Amino acid sequence: MAVSIHATAIVDEGASIGEGTSIWHWVHICSQAQIGSHCSLGQNVFVGNKVVIGNNVKIQNNVSVYDNVTLEDDVFCGPSMVFTNVYNPRSFISRKDEYRNTLVKRGATIGANATIVCGATIGAYAFIGAGAVIKDNVADYALMVGVPAKQIGWMSKHGERIPLPMSGHSEYTCPHTGERYKLNGNNLECTEK
Repeated sequence: MAVSIHATAIVDEGASIGEGTSIWHWVHICSQAQIGSHCSLGQNVFVGNKVVIGNNVKIQNNVSVYDNVTLEDDVFCGPSMVFTNVYNPRSFISRKDEYRNTLVKRGATIGANATIVCGATIGAYAFIGAGAVIKDNVADYALMVGVPAKQIGWMSKHGERIPLPMSGHSEYTCPHTGERYKLNGNNLECTEK
């Protein structure tokens, strides 16, 4: 399946783009970016040089993925959400050698207008609510909302809230997929059907 690139998009020579990926209006992809297969980059997306994007990633309109950001497979970035790569920017001080790495693990969702402050790791299948500000690491399957964001629960791979407490020892089976979730202290794990 061929890559689809809109006529208004700018893809710098050297960028790596996997098969079946769609690149929409006014996107700019820098020359060292690595983008997997079957991704969708919406209108006005920017992808920096030191960026790695996995397979089946959806990046909605008006998102800039700056250097030192890694998005694993199946990540969803909502409209106008924000990544940073400098913790303490000043226009008159160059801090390009101080970029902090940001990792968004497999299957995570970042809601519209959320902000991810550089240096954070977003856990697998975590769900970041619209407008939330993430400044610390986020656990796998965590549901995060607010400014600054706080965990208020857990989300399944299917994208629905799991009716388990924030901590303790408990189990839940997803009625849609049959996957079993096991809460052990402050950690939630999923086992296949």
